[in-house]
Amino acid sequence: MSARARLVIGLVNNMPDAALQTTEHQFRDLLGAACSDYEIELRIFSFPELIRGEAGHAYVTEHYAPIDGLWSGELDAFIVTGAEPRTPILAEEAYWQSLTQLIEFANETATPAIWSCLAAHAAVLHLDGIQRHPFGEKISGLFRCARASDHRLLAGLPASWCIPHSRLNTLDPAELVEAGYEILSLSEQAGADTFMLRRRAPFVFFQGHPEYDAAALLREYRRDVGRFLAGTMDRYPEMPRGYFDDETVAAFDAFRARAQRQRSHDLLEEFPDSDARKQLVHVWHDVAARLYRNWLTAVVAEHKSDGLLTAGGALPASAP
Repeated sequence: MSARARLVIGLVNNMPDAALQTTEHQFRDLLGAACSDYEIELRIFSFPELIRGEAGHAYVTEHYAPIDGLWSGELDAFIVTGAEPRTPILAEEAYWQSLTQLIEFANETATPAIWSCLAAHAAVLHLDGIQRHPFGEKISGLFRCARASDHRLLAGLPASWCIPHSRLNTLDPAELVEAGYEILSLSEQAGADTFMLRRRAPFVFFQGHPEYDAAALLREYRRDVGRFLAGTMDRYPEMPRGYFDDETVAAFDAFRARAQRQRSHDLLEEFPDSDARKQLVHVWHDVAARLYRNWLTAVVAEHKSDGLLTAGGALPASAP
C-alpha cells in the first residue's frame, strides 16, 4: 500500500438516540486525530432492531448506511459500540442476533474489529461463554490503567494512563486469560481495560471509552441525576471519580444534598454543570489517538500480510 493507505472502516453505532450523534462525532474526531498516515472512509451503520424514537429512526434512515453493507466485504475493519442495556441477560437483547452474526462474519472473513464496552461483553460471551459480572454500583470516572503487555498496539504509550470507564458490569481478567485473551492494560479499580484475541480475525476489546470527548462523563452524570430527580432511578448517582476539581466536587455535593431534600425533575435546570465544563481537560486524548493510530497501522499490516496482529506480534518497523 502507499504511504497514504486508504481504509474503509465500518462504525456500527448502537448508542441510544440521545447519544447517537455525539458518539458518531467522537469516533470521527478520534479517527481523524489518529489517521495522519491513512485516508479513512467511515461508513456508519446501526442495528435495525434497536428501539429508537421517531427522530432517532429518521436520522439513522437518512444518514446511516443500509445494514446490508456490513456483509458487502468492502470494509477493512469494524468498530462496534455498546448499546443501552434493556435486559440483564445479553442474549435476550433485541439486537443479539445481528450482533452475533457480525461477530461470526468478522471472524470468518478475518476482518479486524474493535468491540467497545457492552459490545465487548457480548463478543466474549458469544465467542467463549465468558459472563460479565455486576459491580455493586455503576463505576464512572477516569481510571489509571497500567501496561500489562509489551504488545505493539501499545507502542509509544507511557507505563500508565487515565481512560474513562462508565459501566455496570465487568469481566474477570483471569477468565479472559484462561480463554486465550491477552490483557494489554489493566486498572486496579476498573479491571481489564484493553485486551485482545486472535482467532481467524484479530479482535481488540475496550471496557473503557478512549473515544469519549472531555465532557462525556459530565453529560452522563447529568443524565443520571436527571433520572434520579424524575424518579426513574432509585439511588442518587455517584460522581465520576478522578474527573472534577475540588471546587466542582463541592458544588456537586451541595447540589446532591439539595436534590435529596427536594427531589423534583425541575431542579435539574439548576444543576451546576456550566462551571464544571470550564475546568474539564481532555487528558486522555493523546493516548487514545496513539492507540487508534497503532490499531490502524495493524489493520494495514493485516491486509498486507496475514497474522501480524497476534498476541505479542510486531507492527511494521515504519509504524508511527
